[in-house]
Amino acid sequence: MPNYFIAALALLFAVSATAADKPNVLFIAVDDLNHWVHYLGRNAQSATPNIDKLAARGVRFSRSYCAAPVCNPSRAALMSGLRPGTTGVYENNNDWRTVLPEEQMLTSAFRKGGYVALGAGKIYHESFARKSEWDDYLAKSVRNPTPEPGQSDGVGGIKFAPLDCKDEALDDWEITNYGIDQLGKTHDKPMFLTIGLHKPHMPWFVPKKYYDLFPLDKIELPPHSEHDLDDIPAEGVNMAKPQGDHAAMVASGRWKEAVQGYLAACAYTDMNIGRLMEAFDKSAYKDNTIIVFWGDHGWHLGEKEHWRKFTLWEEAARAPLIWIAPGLTKPNSLCERTVDFMSIYPTLVDLCALPTPARPLEGTSIKALLANPAAPWDKPAMTTYLFGNHGIRSEGWRYIHYKNGGEELYNEAVDPYEWKNLADDDKYAAIKSELAKQLPASNLPDIGGKKGTDEEGGRKKKGKGKNKKAQ
Repeated sequence: MPNYFIAALALLFAVSATAADKPNVLFIAVDDLNHWVHYLGRNAQSATPNIDKLAARGVRFSRSYCAAPVCNPSRAALMSGLRPGTTGVYENNNDWRTVLPEEQMLTSAFRKGGYVALGAGKIYHESFARKSEWDDYLAKSVRNPTPEPGQSDGVGGIKFAPLDCKDEALDDWEITNYGIDQLGKTHDKPMFLTIGLHKPHMPWFVPKKYYDLFPLDKIELPPHSEHDLDDIPAEGVNMAKPQGDHAAMVASGRWKEAVQGYLAACAYTDMNIGRLMEAFDKSAYKDNTIIVFWGDHGWHLGEKEHWRKFTLWEEAARAPLIWIAPGLTKPNSLCERTVDFMSIYPTLVDLCALPTPARPLEGTSIKALLANPAAPWDKPAMTTYLFGNHGIRSEGWRYIHYKNGGEELYNEAVDPYEWKNLADDDKYAAIKSELAKQLPASNLPDIGGKKGTDEEGGRKKKGKGKNKKAQ
């Protein structure tokens, strides 16, 4: 047998062996899921038993934060490894495809690394889809039912109502089915399986049985203070828009019903997580699969006189993060270090030996924290909302700096709901100065966009320019 043929066979077997040794990845994204998941303890009335069980399989992070408190920039940053200030993608009307080429993205890193990329649901903001990044992607469904004629659908832009329908009536059921089907198949490459669930994104229209889990007479409102915004700079008050959703909700007398609706929508998604994990445990992939579970940002339900996301406070910035990595993470591990979701891309590169893109990733691998959740860590999290506005979160403090110079500083250890702004107190000047060192050097202008592409239930921005041709 010629030497070149023997060498070729050896190379083929080596590549095959490497591919076989690579772990699969189950990548689960949940839209608008804040830190009310039960295992985080922020809201005792929440019911997320399946997410709790998932958290118990590996490392759950108690201080994990989004790169941006808005769907489109949060997801674009996570999937590209580049922060909003580096790309100019700050809002839902920014077409990220015009500034982020396909070869930069996490999906491409997996495909170049020998993986098959499979997906369903909302991974990117769905106004700007680029399904060419995947080998296969479930076609978008439009199966979601609405309230009966004459039935209330909520208060203003905050939409909630129990439905007389089955679980199968919502598109998240079909998205979960896609994941279940892929877990039941044999793949000739390691699998990067991305599942993006929509609920609890509004509208909170889910079957009535999920509302029944939270009797209205038992609902407790989130902690709030009547004069919470009195010490907030004008930029922060403008983001909160207290005379909008919050004023309407208080006047309606239906605040508890809205909280019930959000909890019900979270419970619906928890059910689908349970279905997915039951199929995972029966699959051939259960012992060689990394699981990453994340919410794209938080959500206010009246805290700081605000609803939705769109702020730099704890409620909008904090979201769940769970990692299970066979042979590395230990069950029932809690990490209290402060991380942001820019860490997800580099950590997967680290764990799966993926090629890195041409533009350097701006996050840091947290592999050391997965192995030892108590390992030393001195990197705070950063969240950006709109041009020039940033929040820096350490384990004990939150510092916010707005583009016009306004500041906020909170001692999270004694003030977890951020009721007392300490930014003007000279006693904390050194802490504020140290946190300010983490503000980004790069703040590119907003890339502009088109009106009517935000999908956020009425919070639309006017476009600032024309999009370049999508790549």
